[in-house]
Amino acid sequence: MTWGQSLAYKTLLKGVYDKNFPTVTPEDLSALERAVFLDTREKEEFEVSHLQDAIWVGYDSFSIESVKNLPKDQPVVVYCSIGARSQDIGKKLQEAGFDKVYNLYGGIFHWVNEGYPVFDQTSETQKVHAYSKSWGIWLNKGEKVYN
Repeated sequence: MTWGQSLAYKTLLKGVYDKNFPTVTPEDLSALERAVFLDTREKEEFEVSHLQDAIWVGYDSFSIESVKNLPKDQPVVVYCSIGARSQDIGKKLQEAGFDKVYNLYGGIFHWVNEGYPVFDQTSETQKVHAYSKSWGIWLNKGEKVYN
């Protein structure tokens, strides 16, 4: 990502994110012990790739029932493509009593752009669902998949 693209991406995220909802960068994740990762994208996006050991909870079909077995005091990191959908789900988790919910800064796009791995059902992959052509411009590494 060029400096200009990086600045534009940060500006985009600043406009999308609620400044009162906590984010965590990939670099700062090690400080969250036992964090659970929840993928809030649609199932077809998750099946292309996801963070290792992430649990798919979806967005349109999200139900708080899908996380009823998670301890409410355990750190939870939600993510989607850039962080907009995941922030919405994160707020629902907070409303349900989860008190350590973080939005992955920049979503899976930033994660991949920073060189962190993603996985499909069997192994590490370079493929990332880019959501749409207009959002895919923010994904600069990996192999973009549209379907």
